[in-house]
Amino acid sequence: MSRNRVLALDADGVLLDYNLAYAGAWKRTFGRQPGLRNPNAYWAADRWEVERLSDEALHRFRAGFDAQFWSALPAMPGALAACQQLVAAGFELVCLTALQPQFAQARLGNLRAHGFPIERVIATGRDARGGSPKTAALLQLQPLALVDDYLPNFDGLPEGIHSALVLREPDGSPNCGPALRQLHSTHASLDAFAHWWLAGRQEN
Repeated sequence: MSRNRVLALDADGVLLDYNLAYAGAWKRTFGRQPGLRNPNAYWAADRWEVERLSDEALHRFRAGFDAQFWSALPAMPGALAACQQLVAAGFELVCLTALQPQFAQARLGNLRAHGFPIERVIATGRDARGGSPKTAALLQLQPLALVDDYLPNFDGLPEGIHSALVLREPDGSPNCGPALRQLHSTHASLDAFAHWWLAGRQEN
């Protein structure tokens, strides 16, 4: 796998719309479609009019985040076209997600169902005791760039990999503070990244 062709793309918030799917999961569990509380909220639980759960209710809700859920998330606006443009320009795309490994196949099926030109999903889980849960995979993959919407995932990024942060909704966002200065670039969406990235390649 040639490094100068590989781009590692996060899934939730970059390729797929987890926040929208969260509302659907709530409806399936509790029979009520939650209203929109704050369209500028980064976290799904803050975005929708939902209660804080505990005990049995929390267990019921979490049980709904199964392979069926992870195989049916909607695509982020513009993400499919962005990926098609990147592949047409000669880049190979790999989905690098902090999802639990047992759901990697469901995630790949989800991407394929939308027509994403992505044939590989690396699911790292969320264990970040050594920094980002994605660091070990990045060391092996050695992509040209990592595109992610969660600033802590760039912690310990191997040298030489371009760090591109997608800045989503600002309210409650973890994407703030001094660590932002360590990034190579920030973008409003994967689509915006693709246009910027490809324009830079043409200039060079």
